[in-house]
Amino acid sequence: MIVNLARLVIIALAVWVVVQALRRLLHRPIPSQPAMTGTAKNMVRCDHCGLHLPESEAISDHGKHFCCKEHRHRYSESA
Repeated sequence: MIVNLARLVIIALAVWVVVQALRRLLHRPIPSQPAMTGTAKNMVRCDHCGLHLPESEAISDHGKHFCCKEHRHRYSESA
């Protein structure tokens, strides 16, 4: 009688564990897509190294775009 009761408790515990695991899997929050903020930015290419960056962050000189002052300087030296 005690063995049957122990078996029943073990089976009930196993069923409870499986049900809890399934509930967690089924009710897991779905990761949402990150919200797009702001507007699209016009990208330009550094004429020295080729890096693409937003036009608003680029250094422009005579229609050329650069990612930093050093690259603008190096480009003007090599031209």
